[in-house]
Amino acid sequence: MATASMGMIGVGTMGSALALNIAEHGHHVALYNLDGATVDALLARAGDLGPRLAKHESVEALVAAMAPPRAIMMMVPAGAPVEATIETLLPLLAPGDTIIDGGNSDFRDTQARTARVEAAGLRYLGIGVSGGEEGARHGPSMMVGGTGAAWAPVAPIFEAIAAKYEGDPCVAHLGPDGAGHFVKTVHNGIEYADMQLIAEVYGLLRDGENRAPADIAPLYHRWNAGALQSYLVEITGHVLDAVDAETGKPVVDVIVDKAGQKGTGRWTVIEAIRMGQSASIIEAAVGARVLSSERATRQVAAPILAEAGGERHGVFDEGDLESALLVSRIMAYAQGFRILLAASEEFGWELDYARIAEIWRAGCIIRSALLDDIAMAFRGDLPNGRLILSDHFAPLLKEHIGALRRVVAQATLMGLPVQALASAV
Repeated sequence: MATASMGMIGVGTMGSALALNIAEHGHHVALYNLDGATVDALLARAGDLGPRLAKHESVEALVAAMAPPRAIMMMVPAGAPVEATIETLLPLLAPGDTIIDGGNSDFRDTQARTARVEAAGLRYLGIGVSGGEEGARHGPSMMVGGTGAAWAPVAPIFEAIAAKYEGDPCVAHLGPDGAGHFVKTVHNGIEYADMQLIAEVYGLLRDGENRAPADIAPLYHRWNAGALQSYLVEITGHVLDAVDAETGKPVVDVIVDKAGQKGTGRWTVIEAIRMGQSASIIEAAVGARVLSSERATRQVAAPILAEAGGERHGVFDEGDLESALLVSRIMAYAQGFRILLAASEEFGWELDYARIAEIWRAGCIIRSALLDDIAMAFRGDLPNGRLILSDHFAPLLKEHIGALRRVVAQATLMGLPVQALASAV
């Protein structure tokens, strides 16, 4: 095998998808996973890309097989696994080698790890990778934190594998140490909010109007053709169209209503509060996930508090629902970018907010039609750095805020939960 351009430690769902993506762009990848069978499974399905992938039985063997300067990417769970991998790598690497954390690490951990690794004469990058398995395989959006010296040698690889928006790679070096992981954290916080807002509107139609999922799906398909165009609205329509093969019921009615979370949305809220910023919509979304996870409690509470609701049936104006979702989405983005601005000031990162919006236009979960307008707003004259005061967004908010108020008021009187929509008000 030719000398690997990249080492990959952790070949699970995301690691294997990234390895195939890198190999597809002409690079050789050295692979190691604690469970070697996972690597074997990857090689078995790699097809023509197999010759560019090489399994190694240990981290030591992986390092030994690579010529310096080495670039080794960790795709292992955040926390202790990242720490353990770094400790294994430090004595094996040489000055000029780069360790890359491509997981969802807490940016404060990334700051500390950067200092520790650089003190050992090595380089360190924290890269937030968005897009899930599909994005990792065919083009993710990536947010990079670290020194320019660490980024420059590997930039061509990541620019090649990134999603493209009209030919522009959706990856950027955003700042030092934890900047990339912080931006990814806030991205996920916005994602939490967006998903919750979409779900609340669905709930109004499902529970308030007693409409079947298949009857609601066309609405999301139609919205996706307009100002609400986005990956999440698009897939919501497809999800609501889906039917469970075994029961013949809508898939959303078969899936257990109990959501989990990996922590990035919660981290967004925590950091916002630390910096004195409002993340009320994201906080409402995190709270909704917490309530969702407590399914056993909800089942006990349902008959006890059954009479606490209002008249739970009525008809919502579809135009008002569309406007409410648009206003709320703008507010969620605005809160996210305000948190980024506060962090940039506190940590001296000098984040480029327009560029952040641009690299979110493809490959990532929150890609939407609004991001071009957000990038344009940040490149123009933006009063106090606030999106909601821009020449584009202020008129939109004024035009549609009445619809949001009407939806929240009607839902509240009907006893239907709209905590994220209400927070947007």
